[in-house]
Amino acid sequence: MLKNRRVVLKSRPVGIPQAEHFEIQSTDVPEPGPGQFLVKNLYLSVDPAMRGWVNAAANYSKPVQIGEVMRSFAAGRVLRSNDPKYPEGTLVMGMLGWQEYAVTDAGAIRRTIRETDLPVSLSLGVLGLNGLTAYFGLSTIGQPQAGETVVVSTAAGAVGSIVGQLARRQGCRTVGIAGGATKVRMCLEEFGYDAAIDYREPGLEDALREACPNGVDVYFDNTSGPISDTVIRYINTRARIVICGTASIPSWEPWPDGPRVDRHLLTKRATMTGFLAFDHEHRYDEAVSHLADMIRKGELRYREEILDGLEAAPGSIADLYAGKNLGKRLIRLAHE
Repeated sequence: MLKNRRVVLKSRPVGIPQAEHFEIQSTDVPEPGPGQFLVKNLYLSVDPAMRGWVNAAANYSKPVQIGEVMRSFAAGRVLRSNDPKYPEGTLVMGMLGWQEYAVTDAGAIRRTIRETDLPVSLSLGVLGLNGLTAYFGLSTIGQPQAGETVVVSTAAGAVGSIVGQLARRQGCRTVGIAGGATKVRMCLEEFGYDAAIDYREPGLEDALREACPNGVDVYFDNTSGPISDTVIRYINTRARIVICGTASIPSWEPWPDGPRVDRHLLTKRATMTGFLAFDHEHRYDEAVSHLADMIRKGELRYREEILDGLEAAPGSIADLYAGKNLGKRLIRLAHE
């Protein structure tokens, strides 16, 4: 019988989960039942959203329970199947968890991976949740117009780097905010931002004012906190603010306080809208097709940071929040 190693939640974190909140267990792999199939995971995803999935604070999904496999997207290949829609050999991406094997059914699968000319790993990054978030957040809420200024926080990250490139292709001036000289350089040299700002350096407000002489029309917010407090002071009339993440908030208990944005939104008739890519699941194929074509044409650049082995998973979320990753972070369990 196959053995499955899996990462389970050992204890409930408050704030950012650390390696000690998880443990690796070994168990037998059960045979798939009626309508089920067995997937061998090739890559596991590491995403900032996973912090919310393990915290007890109110979130958009039920918290992972103590002793459960850590919820995550994964990409893998079907080994055995009792579902004719997912025959053996099919590549799939879905909520398969931090584990080597998953017995599941169609309900956990987000999509079948059909871009066999591209690396499977992309289905968890630029062609996965990150790319979909950038694509739908920018197009449906940001709605950038040629000549407008688009500001992106965590601009060198897996989502922000795509947002910047999509906005620039639409004729916008793009300004990225990132942490550290290396990521600022990535924004400018790899992802084509018109300007990039290091928020760790003093003078964020002065740098933003210089980079955005005509104000800010679209702000794609991945951080909340002091960075966003600064950007919002420079939004233009009818500006659109996309709330994608709150990476700078260390804990939601107690509820964080900060500057009030109401007056800016009122006097400038601006909008601030929370956003989840899951709201647009019915349009995933459209977005993936568009992004994949851009990659094939050399019009969309991406960066992956691949760690090998399940042992790399437990501490990987904390590393994201410490800014230690350079690109989309993945755990590789097997080569394609």
